[in-house]
Amino acid sequence: MLAPALDVAIRGAGPVGCTLALALRSAGLRVALADPALPATGLRPIALSYASRLILERVGVWQALVVTPIERILVSQAGSFGRTRLDAADAGVPALGYVTAYSALVEHLRAPLGVVRELPPARCIVHAEGAPQDEGKRYAQDAVVARLDVEPPARATAYERFTAEGPLALLPLKGSFALIWSMRPERARRLAAAAEEDFIRELRSAAGNALGDVTRVHQRTVQPLALKVRGTRVSGNEVYIGNAAQTLHPVAGQGLNLGLRDAWHLARSLTRAPEADIPALLARFAAQRRLDAAATIRMTDFLAAGFAGNSAILRAARGAALTALDLFPAPRRFFARRMIFGASALP
Repeated sequence: MLAPALDVAIRGAGPVGCTLALALRSAGLRVALADPALPATGLRPIALSYASRLILERVGVWQALVVTPIERILVSQAGSFGRTRLDAADAGVPALGYVTAYSALVEHLRAPLGVVRELPPARCIVHAEGAPQDEGKRYAQDAVVARLDVEPPARATAYERFTAEGPLALLPLKGSFALIWSMRPERARRLAAAAEEDFIRELRSAAGNALGDVTRVHQRTVQPLALKVRGTRVSGNEVYIGNAAQTLHPVAGQGLNLGLRDAWHLARSLTRAPEADIPALLARFAAQRRLDAAATIRMTDFLAAGFAGNSAILRAARGAALTALDLFPAPRRFFARRMIFGASALP
C-alpha cells in the first residue's frame, strides 16, 4: 500500500482549522483543508485574546484584520452589590482582547489557502469543526446576539454583567456594541421579535448604566447554548480540536481562544517531529492539552451556571466574590492572565 501523499488533512475551514493549516504549511508540511460547509453569515462577534493575537501574528494574518481593542472589562451583577475592573496594564499586556467579526476573520484566514470538499487520505487527520457528538449539557439559556448603535460611541471598554437568567456581555466593535445576552429560551425568542423600543427598555433594565443611549438595534438573532465535550480526543491517527473537541458557553469568550491554542500546540507538535509515529505523537499532544481544556471548560461552566439565579444567598456570594477580586490585585492579575493565556504558558 502506498503511503499517503499528505502529512495532514484538516476537516473544517473555520478559524481553528485555517490557523493550523497556515502554521503547518509555513513549516513545510503537506496539508489539505477540507470543508463541505458554506462560510458563516450574519452577525457573530468574537473576542480574541492577546494570546490569540500572538498566534495569528505568527501565521501572518493579524495585520490584515480590523479589530477593536479591549483595554478594560467592567464586571458587575444586576440588582445587587459587587463589581470589579480588569485592566490590560494590570495584566501586563497592551490589550486584554480584540473584537472583530467571525466572518472577517475567516475571510482573511482562508485567503491564502485552498479548500476542498472531500477529506483526502493523510498521515494525520484533524477534525477542527462540528460540535462533539458525545452527550453534553443544554443550558437553560439561549443568547440574543445583536449590534447596538450607541451614544457616546463605544470605545475600549467591555462589560460583563451577571443577571438572574445568565450573563450579558457588551463588546466594543467599531464604535458600536456587540451584545451577547443569555436568558431563558422563551424570553430570548420574545425579545428577538419585540419592537425595538421594547427591546431597548428591557436591555437597559438588565445592563444598568453601561450603555449610554441606544439609538438603533441591528441583526437580532437567537443562539441556543450548550456545553459539549468529546470524551476521547484522539483515535489512532485522528485528533479532535476546537469546536470538534469542545463547545462552550460564550461567557468570557473562551471557546475560540481555547481552539486557537489547540491549533498552535498541535502545529508545534507536528512540526517538531514530522516523521514521528502519529498515534503516539497525538496521544502526547492530548495529554499536554488536558489541563488547559479542563480548566477552561470548568471555568466557563461555573460562570454560566454558578453565576445565574436570583436568591439572596447567590446574590451575596456573587457580590462577595466580585468585591474580593476588585480589592486584591494579585488574584485579579492571575484571573486576567488565565483568561488570556489559558492554563499553559505564553504560546
